Amino acid sequence: MNEASGGGPGGADDESSGGLAVLEARVRADLDLIAHPRMAWLASKRAPDGRAAHDVVVVGAGQSGLATAFGLKRARVDNVLVVDRAERGLEGPWLTYARMETLRSPKDYTGPDLDIPSLTYPSWHVARYGERAWRELDLISREDWARYLLWVRDVVGIDVHNRTEVVTIREAGDLIAVTMRKDDDTSEVVHSRKVVLATGQDGMGRWWMPPDVEALPEGLRAHSADAIDFHRLAGKAVAVLGAGASAFDNAAMALEHGASEVFLFCRRAAPQVIQPYRWLTFRGFLDHLGDLDDAWRWRFMEHILGLREGFPQQTYDRCARHDNFRLVQGAPARVQWTGEPDGRVVVDTPKEQFAADFVIVATGVDMDFACRPELEQFADNIATWADRYTPPESERNERLARYPYLSPEFALVEKVPGRTPWIGDIHVFSIASTMSFGPSGSSINAMTTCVPKLVSAITRGLFKADVKQHWASLAAYDVPQAILGRGRTDETA
Repeated sequence: MNEASGGGPGGADDESSGGLAVLEARVRADLDLIAHPRMAWLASKRAPDGRAAHDVVVVGAGQSGLATAFGLKRARVDNVLVVDRAERGLEGPWLTYARMETLRSPKDYTGPDLDIPSLTYPSWHVARYGERAWRELDLISREDWARYLLWVRDVVGIDVHNRTEVVTIREAGDLIAVTMRKDDDTSEVVHSRKVVLATGQDGMGRWWMPPDVEALPEGLRAHSADAIDFHRLAGKAVAVLGAGASAFDNAAMALEHGASEVFLFCRRAAPQVIQPYRWLTFRGFLDHLGDLDDAWRWRFMEHILGLREGFPQQTYDRCARHDNFRLVQGAPARVQWTGEPDGRVVVDTPKEQFAADFVIVATGVDMDFACRPELEQFADNIATWADRYTPPESERNERLARYPYLSPEFALVEKVPGRTPWIGDIHVFSIASTMSFGPSGSSINAMTTCVPKLVSAITRGLFKADVKQHWASLAAYDVPQAILGRGRTDETA
């Protein structure tokens, strides 16, 4: 049993390997029992280069991309290509820029398993560590979640092309041409009927920094999503701008790596400690927010995203246990560099002025389609919420208005109808789908409701596009289920 199958660093011991082997056999048996209907139903399409076109290309092999590919596999959409620019095991945030010790979701939330009990995280954890370990577990470690995702990928047979980046998406007749660049700098063009963008947080934009922070020399600042060498911050004063969960995570990392002092600046009177995602985790909201009219969808999500994501007690305690941590509340901060090569950063707030050697901003993402090379061919014709809905003055939010306005199929919508109709075959399942569908491609708690809806939307489009072929197939169907002539019939009497 290798590490990807749940062994963790150093490999699994015999007991856990045996437990996982038994569980994997159970998964295969369960999938076989629920495989109906088994019949293949999609005919192969030929690309302009003569090769078979893919039915779906899934861009991104994090938890959302894997769950989508698994859902398509269960729906007998078999010709699916999954690609990810990261190397195997580093897809998504869990072992890169996620810096919390554990997931924030309760341990019994289900997700990539798509309601198959033997595929759930609890089943994996028990097989790996035993029943007692599961009972004593409070929250899931992010390292174990990453191992679990790899195990799901392997046991259900999702083939992922790692270290492969999508650089261009364009029209190719009735197909979509996807240009991919591999890590050896070679390129390949593949064709597909559908594309799913399961590209995480910044997949339709960029990690955003306030302009004054962005103007600092690169050696003096970082975004919380950057690869930060925290060892370099030992003995230094660190300023963290933002007061959400990731801000506290990065402050904790700096403290744990020996920073001399860490200031965390919260522009509000107090940090947000209420987690609205706990409120919305019920079937009605997760299933049907996307069925509401624009006014209600906007009202819910503007309120929820305006609150930002609250953090649990453990996240705060991780910082507060250090005497050299200071939470500065009610302090919108502006920064400037002293200008000297070894100069410090001055942080101005309405309360007082601070000096820091390094600044980390935890300011999230901004939708900016044009900055994504794969969207460049059609970025100017992607409809946003600003193009489709004007909220009341009290609910205005320019940042959220830049999110894409998606169709009921999770698909891109044209700003100017008729210019790029083919983008209706590009489905978005990432943070960018949040304004249209609520937590969906960005959240564990929504997978069991949203992935089946996305898969159904994709298969509906594929079926409708081929309806004439299906009719011809039905008209030509002549497979008898019985043979006449063994007894007396009117003709032989």
